[in-house]
Amino acid sequence: MEFVAYWKLKKNGFGGPPPRFPLGNISDMKKNMNRSNIDSLGGSSSNIITHDIHSRAFPYFARWQKSHGKVFIYWLGTEPFLYIAEPEFLKKMSSQVMGKGWGKPAVFKFDRDPMFGNGLVMTEGDEWVRHRHVIAPAFNPINLKVMASLMVESTTKMLDNWTRSINSGNSEIDVEKEITATAGEIIARTSFGISYQYGKMVLEKLRALQMTLFKSNRFVGVPFNKLLCPKQNLEAKRLGKEIDQLFFSIIADRKKSIKGDDKPPQDLLGLLLKESQVEGGGLGKRLTNRELVDECKTFFFGGHETTALAITWTLLLLAMHMDWQTQLREEIREVIGEKDIDATLLSGLKKMGWVLNEVLRLYPSAPNVQRQARGDIQVENDLTIPDRTNVWIDVVAMHHDPNLWGEDVNEFKPQRFKDDANGGCKHKMGYVPFGFGGRMCVGRNLTFMEYKIVLTLILSRFSFTLSPNYSHSPSILLSLRPTHGLPLIFHQL
Repeated sequence: MEFVAYWKLKKNGFGGPPPRFPLGNISDMKKNMNRSNIDSLGGSSSNIITHDIHSRAFPYFARWQKSHGKVFIYWLGTEPFLYIAEPEFLKKMSSQVMGKGWGKPAVFKFDRDPMFGNGLVMTEGDEWVRHRHVIAPAFNPINLKVMASLMVESTTKMLDNWTRSINSGNSEIDVEKEITATAGEIIARTSFGISYQYGKMVLEKLRALQMTLFKSNRFVGVPFNKLLCPKQNLEAKRLGKEIDQLFFSIIADRKKSIKGDDKPPQDLLGLLLKESQVEGGGLGKRLTNRELVDECKTFFFGGHETTALAITWTLLLLAMHMDWQTQLREEIREVIGEKDIDATLLSGLKKMGWVLNEVLRLYPSAPNVQRQARGDIQVENDLTIPDRTNVWIDVVAMHHDPNLWGEDVNEFKPQRFKDDANGGCKHKMGYVPFGFGGRMCVGRNLTFMEYKIVLTLILSRFSFTLSPNYSHSPSILLSLRPTHGLPLIFHQL
């Protein structure tokens, strides 16, 4: 079916790098990636921090854009993909499709099954509508307000440990590691009501699974690719099953605890269980145990990863721009002062919102978006994207495009978001940190709140600078993360 889509795309005039059976363009992608890694390790270049990261994260796309433009076809094995880094084309395409009208490329659904199963990020059509209907209430303002005190508690515990470390003479802290662990604890407690120890087990296995699936190219899209990398694929399958068992146990414990409870917890797990026990509830059949586990895996991973990375990259940028640390501290004093952090006060941290937007522009947690057309999409009168077309949207490319943002595109300038939610981007679809259309991230308000709480607590207690041991090397492991962690030097205020 994908070959039919490919020939229709070719007929519409789309070009691209020539593929070679059975790898498609994977060999070229690996060569470009290896060359990029060698360049970044040559001499002192890894100690020079530039935010112009597209050619580092996706060197093959950066190269192909020069030859084929911002919309072209490339191949993962025998799977053709329509690459898009042109916001006007994206706008025309997405305006024709409702959220449930998008699917996920089958090759990724199959490959990432151990991590996401058939959770919200992978469901399609009416099933996607049903799952989102169940999940969305977990992130309403009332429930988010309840979560705030738990976020403060977990973050304060982390910062107390930092204070002890500084007092003992060790002022260098790898914040990427620390923030990721605390974000995992927060999602475990706020969304699933489980202990730090249980949450830590889940987080460690999810991180191991992430490394297994995404640290190296496993010939995704190549026929019989599972046989080409048997060790990695067996390891991914094993970890996926272990994570499943942990969540089956968590679900069973919660079911026992809420029997006869008139007011069970209204966290994400509580809402999922409520829907699973009502036949014909919501928008149709109840959620099965398998669906419950898949949603738990999806949101435990997504719920901690997005926020942790946004905070991590923010700390890097603030360590490089001490003036913005000062500005944010002054805003915190004006808006929150000596009061306890309350969710209702966070909206007053306007400058912190600008900083978050700028961080998500320069270092988007989700560096790309993948879709598959479910039905023909009429982009223009003479241009149709055929049914079953795989689509790859390069978010990093659009966020770093000087034609959209100007010559200062690779500079950290939060003020660009002062009076414009799109940061002065010349096209509204050029800034898509949480996706686009009906399938935007359902938990983005949770990210906004957690980000502001954690950053407020850090800035209120510490100032920080970049450690000389930091090596700037952003890399793609599904999300965009620092390869070598983020060591910073902290000072108590």
